[in-house]
Amino acid sequence: MKAAPRGFTLIEVLVALAIVAIALGAGIKAASALSSNAERLLEVSSAQWCAENQLTELRLSKQFPSVGDIEFECQQLGRNYLGRLVVRPTPNPNFRRVEALLRTAEGTPLLGLSTILGRY
Repeated sequence: MKAAPRGFTLIEVLVALAIVAIALGAGIKAASALSSNAERLLEVSSAQWCAENQLTELRLSKQFPSVGDIEFECQQLGRNYLGRLVVRPTPNPNFRRVEALLRTAEGTPLLGLSTILGRY
């Protein structure tokens, strides 16, 4: 009796390599997406700190904001942001709606944060 050949055929090896390549490609794509999401979260969190700082500064000034737009620049974690405080009237004249709009130094919009400020 002749012994049966041992090992894998070329087709089996190629199929296994194709499966491994597809799995590795999917893993690399997932890792890239996680990295991009982490970078975006850092960018938005930093912009939110800038916006909150501007709104807090406005509250602490104890002055009723006048209607209009106020441009500002902010730096957080070594990143520069451009912002605008948009002050609008409300139906109640004792309150103003203030929106802080933040964008990157390149001009990409990042965040809008709104609040209501009352007369002191």
